[in-house]
Amino acid sequence: MARTHEAGAMHSPGNASVAIVPNWLRAPGDVNELLPQLWASSVVRGNDGALRVGGVDVRDLAAEHGTPAYVLDEVDFRGRATAFRDAFRDAFADLCGGADVYYAAKTFLCTGVVRWLAEDGLNLDVASGGEFATGLRGGMPAGRMVFHGNNKSAAELREALTAGIGRIVVDNLGEVDLLADIAGELGATADVMLRVTVGVEAHTHSYIATAHEDQKFGLSLSSGTAEEAAAAVLRRPELRLLGFHSHIGSQIFDTGGFEVAARRILGLTARVRREHGAEVPEVDLGGGFGIAYTSEHDPLTPADLARHLAAIVERECRAEGIDCPKVSVEPGRAIAGPSTFTLYEAGAVKDVELDGGARRRYVSVDGGMSDNIRTALYDADYSATLASRRSGAEAVLSRVVGKHCESGDVVVKDEFLPSDLGAGDLVAVPGTGAYCRSMASNYNHVLKPPVIAVRDGVARPLLRRETLQDLFALDVG
Repeated sequence: MARTHEAGAMHSPGNASVAIVPNWLRAPGDVNELLPQLWASSVVRGNDGALRVGGVDVRDLAAEHGTPAYVLDEVDFRGRATAFRDAFRDAFADLCGGADVYYAAKTFLCTGVVRWLAEDGLNLDVASGGEFATGLRGGMPAGRMVFHGNNKSAAELREALTAGIGRIVVDNLGEVDLLADIAGELGATADVMLRVTVGVEAHTHSYIATAHEDQKFGLSLSSGTAEEAAAAVLRRPELRLLGFHSHIGSQIFDTGGFEVAARRILGLTARVRREHGAEVPEVDLGGGFGIAYTSEHDPLTPADLARHLAAIVERECRAEGIDCPKVSVEPGRAIAGPSTFTLYEAGAVKDVELDGGARRRYVSVDGGMSDNIRTALYDADYSATLASRRSGAEAVLSRVVGKHCESGDVVVKDEFLPSDLGAGDLVAVPGTGAYCRSMASNYNHVLKPPVIAVRDGVARPLLRRETLQDLFALDVG
C-alpha cells in the first residue's frame, strides 16, 4: 500500500500545483494491494499471499540470505537503464549533437552494476576515486566516465587522467590551474566541463537542491565566475573546454527547472562563443529525475523527459542563434530506485495514543537508519507492505521503525498495515535502490545488508552481507 504524510502542493509534470490530502488522513484501501509504480516490474503477490520477485519467493530469499536485505530485480534495473538510453538517443537523433546517458554512480554502485551498464551502452558518472576505481574494475572504459566533485584531490585527478578519463567536471576556479598543471606533468590534454550554478530553485529538500547560489557546488553564473572560469580554461593549452554542466537538484517531477537551466547555460555557451571565439560543443543537464515513493508521486517516463528536454534545447538554441550541442543527462535514482526493495523481519510491536484519541502502531524491524538514512536525513517518504502472507485483518496506522538507539530511527513514517502483523512477519519497503546501500553505515555496529540480484528465478549476491570479521578487520586498536 502507498501513502505519504506530507500535505501541501505537489508539482505535476505540467507544472500546475494541486492540493494534496495526505493518504493517511483518508480511509485505508486494501492493505494487500501493490501499486505498480512503486515496485520493480516483476514483483507480484502470489496466490498464497507472499511476494515474489523475478519468480523467487521472498520467504526463500529471507531463509537463504537473511534479513534485512536489499532485493534488486536485475531485469527491471537494466530495463530502466536502456529505456533512458533509447529515449534520449531517439529524441535527440535529429539534433546536431545527439545525446549520451551517464548513470549516476553515487545512487548505487558495485562491479556487477557497472558490468550491466557497460554491456547496455550507458556511461558512468563518478564523484570519487573509489567510484572511479569501481567503474574500472567493473569493465567501464575510462573514456566513458565523467568525474565530478567539489574538492577532487590531486591524486584523484592524476589517476583519472592517467587512466584516460573521458571528461572532468571542474567545480571551482582553483581547480582549473590544478588540473592543467597535472595534465601538463603527464603530457595529457584534459577534456573539461564547467559546473555552472544557474540559480534555479528546484522544488525539493534543501539538502538535495543544488543549483541555488548558497551551497558548495559550482561556478556562479550571476556573479560572472562561470564565464571567468571558461576564459581561464581557454588560456590553458593543457585543457579543452568541452562544455557546461548543470544540476538543479533531485527528486524533480517537472521540466520547468530544466527549461530555465537550459536557457541560462545555453546563453553562457553563446556568450563564450561571441566573446572568446570558442565553440563549446556539449552541455550536460544533470539528473535528479524523480520516482514514485508513494501513490502521490507521478514521475515522467524517460520518453517524456527526453522529448521535453529535446524541445527545450532546440528552442533555446534557436533563440540564441547557435547550433544544438551534444546533450548529456545523468539519471541515477530513476534507474536504481524502483528496481529494489528492502526486506525486513518484524519484531516488537507496540501501540501509542496520539492527540485527539487516535492511535499509531510502532512496528520494529531488524534494520533501520543504518540501511536507510534518508527518512531521518531528508524527511523522505516511503511505503511498506506485509510481504510474507496476505492478511484479512483491519488496517491500522503504523510507523515502521528500526532497531537503533535513536528516536529518529524511522524507516516509514506513516503507513496502513494489517493489525495482525507481528514478530516473524516479513515487511517489504519499495523504492530503496537509490542512496540506501550507498549511504549505509555501521551505526551501533550493525552490519550492512547484502544486495541480492534476482533474475529468472535465480537469486545471487551482488554485495554479500557484512560479517563481524569485516568489522573487526578495520579495528587495529
